[in-house]
Amino acid sequence: MTTEKNPDVTQPSRQIRSSVLHGAKDLRIENRTLFPPSPSELQISIRSTGLCGSDLHYYRHYRNGDILVREPMSLGHESAGVVMAVGTNITDFQVGDKVALEVGQPCESCERCKEGRYNICKEMKFRSSAKYFPHAQGTLQDRINHPAAWCHKLPESVSLDLGAILEPLGVAIHATRRAQLSPGASVLVFGAGAVGLVVAAMAKISGASNVVIADIDEGRVKFAVENKFAHKGFTVPMKRGNSIEENLEIAKETAAAIGKVTKGSGEVVGEVDAVFECTGVPSCLQAAIYATRPGGKVLLIGMGTPIQTLPISAAALREVDLVGVFRYANTYPTGIEVVSKTGPDYPDFSKLVTHRFTGLEAAEEAFEMAAKTKDGEGRLVIKVVLETGEEDKAGS
Repeated sequence: MTTEKNPDVTQPSRQIRSSVLHGAKDLRIENRTLFPPSPSELQISIRSTGLCGSDLHYYRHYRNGDILVREPMSLGHESAGVVMAVGTNITDFQVGDKVALEVGQPCESCERCKEGRYNICKEMKFRSSAKYFPHAQGTLQDRINHPAAWCHKLPESVSLDLGAILEPLGVAIHATRRAQLSPGASVLVFGAGAVGLVVAAMAKISGASNVVIADIDEGRVKFAVENKFAHKGFTVPMKRGNSIEENLEIAKETAAAIGKVTKGSGEVVGEVDAVFECTGVPSCLQAAIYATRPGGKVLLIGMGTPIQTLPISAAALREVDLVGVFRYANTYPTGIEVVSKTGPDYPDFSKLVTHRFTGLEAAEEAFEMAAKTKDGEGRLVIKVVLETGEEDKAGS
């Protein structure tokens, strides 16, 4: 089995190891044949892969929502590694370069691609997604061949773990661009998981003067504020109604309570200019609509419950825009700049990686940890990274 659609079969191949999902919680280490990179590709030794929520859904259920896995598939798409071989047409990369991988490969010829919105290209092939068939194999492999056009060279100061974080950070950059925040904007973020944290961070970096992050987990909220991802935090009460009407009333109460959070100046937050909904939970999206000022925006980021009941009149009558956010486009150069900076009030992106596992054999253990909010010692689980490597010398 080859890992690329059009390998250079005229050149000697090599055997690599891959973590392959055959069914729910059925991961197997398998050998695959990898040929040298084509003229436009790089061969990359994958060294750091962050485990994403979509990977976890595939691992636990062999599906992601209504997307079914139809053939054995390697997971992983938040990845960085080291260049081991360079295609004959490539002049701007060399063996030994550290790179972050942008793993979506659009058609590059449709109208959306020509507009620069390649993230919504209908022919997108995205590694570790079962939406396209045959599936584009993910990055939990010793090595892969990947188009150089979708690889991004990392500065020496940026670690491979941070290189892997550029993928979820791309979602945050894309979301804040879609929000078109004005300087000094007031922002609310629902969800203090990895995506919510980087979204809150990008809102701060983009000029929002007040960023409140809300979650049901008090520990995550505290983590966000202490590590400079958000200015303020709010722990959402665990309340559920017995009817749609009761749930909407609870959502109003949650929005009102968040509006009473005080800014650094001592003023209350009130209604916000934009809400970034990163959970996909109906109650959060309902509260998001109520929390937004007239003429504001709600950014739909969380991929949760696919069909929801929303107070749509509360949005329409106040011209609150519901804005979809799907993956990212043209974000990696900005992301590299963002993670290269430091400062006393700057988000500490390195703190996102809370747990590391080593080797493809540890993939199952890593996924089990990624499914938790706290580990066995009570520490928060934010981002789990699987670190891999190989003894082979570069260029071999």
